[in-house]
Amino acid sequence: MAFPHISDSIGVVHPLCIARGRNAEVWDEDGNHYIDFIGGIGVLNLGHCHPVVVEAVTQQVGTLMHSAFNAVPHRGYLEVARALDAFVPVAYPLSCMLTNSGAEATENALKVARAATGRQTVIAFDDGFHGRTLAALNLNGKVQPYKNRLGALPGPVHHLPFPSRDGDIDANQAMAALERLFEVDVPVDEVACIIVEPVQGEGGFRRLDADFARRLRDLCDRHGIVLIIDEIQSGFGRTGQRFAFPRLGIEPDLLLMGKSMAAGLPLAAVAGREALMDAVPKGGLGGTYSGNAVACAAARVVMELMSEDDLHQWGERQEVLILESYRQWRTCGRFPMLGELTGVGAMRGIVFDDTPDASGKEHLAALLRAARQAGLLLMPSGRYRNVLRLLPPLTTEPEIMREGLARLERALETLPGAISEHSTTDTTRSMT
Repeated sequence: MAFPHISDSIGVVHPLCIARGRNAEVWDEDGNHYIDFIGGIGVLNLGHCHPVVVEAVTQQVGTLMHSAFNAVPHRGYLEVARALDAFVPVAYPLSCMLTNSGAEATENALKVARAATGRQTVIAFDDGFHGRTLAALNLNGKVQPYKNRLGALPGPVHHLPFPSRDGDIDANQAMAALERLFEVDVPVDEVACIIVEPVQGEGGFRRLDADFARRLRDLCDRHGIVLIIDEIQSGFGRTGQRFAFPRLGIEPDLLLMGKSMAAGLPLAAVAGREALMDAVPKGGLGGTYSGNAVACAAARVVMELMSEDDLHQWGERQEVLILESYRQWRTCGRFPMLGELTGVGAMRGIVFDDTPDASGKEHLAALLRAARQAGLLLMPSGRYRNVLRLLPPLTTEPEIMREGLARLERALETLPGAISEHSTTDTTRSMT
């Protein structure tokens, strides 16, 4: 499908236009029905058009649509800030600024870290993703397609291997790389901040090693380095709890939030310790649309709906169904291209390995096409785009979740080298 007047530099995964959605189901302009396992790339943890959110937004539109908070404050911004203080599980009082997007939150976190420390150097991680704006781009641990042909980017930024039990780098290797960095490239007292995702999004849903996270927290405390935790994709319930960082046994100095924060409306935030958030001179933080009143109305409802009990119930239910299907697919021997399962809770990825028939990237690209034809929308990730990331709404009805996984299995059967269930049964009979 061609999109007139749209830049060819915008990559589109699925060539269709959706017209309406309800929870985990969408319909395109031709009336075709799909189960949505993309969720706006993690934006719709509460599904399309959650009725409570729709009601709150509708009421807000009839009252006040917008006021630029740094010109004339409005109550919605203040209430979101107060709700975040209760919603984010840290031991200190939270100070925040609201932004339009995760990338904007990242950019402002860099400003805060520089102002607070008087330093400029940033440390980020291989395969991380923190946004598409110019300074955020340099934090991303992947060149293609984000940094290609752009020349020098704002810095200095240094990248480290990402230690994860979902990968081949452990905590000791990552710490050794960090120590080498301080010996060879940059003095530790010139580092303003370290930014890391507790579960990488674009990087393939890999979990940060908890032992490394604790050692990193200790290092930042000893050297006055700001630790920025990016939960733009993993936060607001994606893993089955409010945020992923408590699983690591640490707290951030600054926390980046976005995506599902306002259930589909553009809202994000950078929040953290008051002394840090106050370090930028007055007037240095703000934005015309940041903290829009309608988006704030949605965010207040999102935080009310995401109680710990509900998130645990939704996340556990979804995790059980994903694990059940994945284990069946792996043990049946029909899908040799299926690799490891990554992630945690309801935030799961499936690695596609190379086989004699195709590379993992080719397998996943074919799967996306076949799944779309079967009525299921999926999204790739990973450095080599060979990791399927599963992002169905947490509120997906169990019967819809099962049907989506069944459609995924039917799509797997079309891949090169896949063995049909009928063929497997015949082989088993002949062996007996």
